Amino acid sequence: MSPASETQRTEEDLGYEHEEYMLEPVPRSARRKTIGIAAIWVGFGFVVTGLIVGGQLAGQGDQPGMTLGGAVGTIAIGELVLFSLTVLLGIPAMRTGFNLALLSKVSYGDRGFILPMVFMALLTLGWFASILGMIGEIWGVLLGNPTGITVIDPAAFGRPDVAPVSLEVVLTCVAFGALFTWTAYRGISAIEKVALPIAPLLLVVALYAGVGMLNDNGGWDAMVQEASTRGGLPIGTGITIVVGAWIAGAVMGADIMRFAKNTRAVVIGAAAAFILTNPLLNVVGYIGSIATGDSNFVNWMYTKGLVLTIIGVIVWTTSLWTTENSELYSNSLYTGPVLHGFGVGVKRKSLVLIVGVVGTILGSLAFYQLFFNDFITVLGAAFVPLVSPIIADYFLLRRGAFTPTSYREQPPVRWFAVISFIVGAGCGLLFQYVWPLPGDFSASLAALVIAFVVHVVLHLLAGTRSQTTTEPVNN
Repeated sequence: MSPASETQRTEEDLGYEHEEYMLEPVPRSARRKTIGIAAIWVGFGFVVTGLIVGGQLAGQGDQPGMTLGGAVGTIAIGELVLFSLTVLLGIPAMRTGFNLALLSKVSYGDRGFILPMVFMALLTLGWFASILGMIGEIWGVLLGNPTGITVIDPAAFGRPDVAPVSLEVVLTCVAFGALFTWTAYRGISAIEKVALPIAPLLLVVALYAGVGMLNDNGGWDAMVQEASTRGGLPIGTGITIVVGAWIAGAVMGADIMRFAKNTRAVVIGAAAAFILTNPLLNVVGYIGSIATGDSNFVNWMYTKGLVLTIIGVIVWTTSLWTTENSELYSNSLYTGPVLHGFGVGVKRKSLVLIVGVVGTILGSLAFYQLFFNDFITVLGAAFVPLVSPIIADYFLLRRGAFTPTSYREQPPVRWFAVISFIVGAGCGLLFQYVWPLPGDFSASLAALVIAFVVHVVLHLLAGTRSQTTTEPVNN
């Protein structure tokens, strides 16, 4: 065999380029620059939920709200929790080069990891379809319904409060679903190329809109005065809103952070989303809700003429482009290893195409309008504890188990992780639907802590704690 063919075979085995290291750790030679990691996180954190959270803290729609000071403090605490979780997962991902599936294999076992990965695959598919539906709605306002054709009437499903889905909205979802699938198909380099030019534009437009909404409604003093009349929302509930809206993104962050070169890049990437972008959207959403009654600045831009309307729609769409790429990209990294665990070998690109088509169909057929809230609430309450065994193992119990080849050397099931995840998920659902916690504390966050404690206690009782150190990936 020639040297050229040997190199080609080795890269194929490791999953270079086209497979995006779906089944292998990312080698040091393939790590990305810090600016690229940060740009991806800026775009990833720029999603409509940030504005909605700000509106909820402001008491939009005559709901309980907070003063400006209370909202800023709540945002700071909630985003710090998200930042910390992202870093805690990002460090082991960076040091090992493992994606979330490979990290889960070390903690859950060679077959046990399938359980949490199924949750993650469903969650990311649901988010992809939902965000596509959001984009369709935004373009539906711009395009109107010149064809007069209604594809889906939510009233037929018992939802008369939801606007009919027009042909224009469906076609928009199909077009952008195809675009997002294509860039996720190309892999992390394409996602980085999308994120780099978009990231600064997003921040500029968000700041411009925030200032514009203030100026149109009496300025800063008028907004502060109106905000001082808001109340009734406990800080615990507010933190729950902030954390609950983005805790899924923090967990998915391991799939991005494995491309980071060092801890500094992990911290900067996490800060780009949860110290910069997401808090900015929270504050803009709060200001918009207080000043105009609407947290979404794109709706304000609709009132400022055709040029700003087009800019608003385009910026909003491109901002969600990076988020959609990350959802679809990560989904393939969860689905692929699961299928591989059952002896079914499917290439990452094929998975992206399949899941992209399924997600586009769901997004086009009103998944967001009809099912988003219930779907995300159920999975959000149940899935978060899956990372507790990973964090506990890496930082406290079995750090030496995270070696470059350890994901290949696990028993079928590590029952302590499975048990702690099931207990945590059960508690999350219980707290969400049956037994709300005092102060409306986050069910997801409580489930995360409970699963962590259960996992540590089980290991300590069994005397299986390991003090050895991690061997970094250096291939």
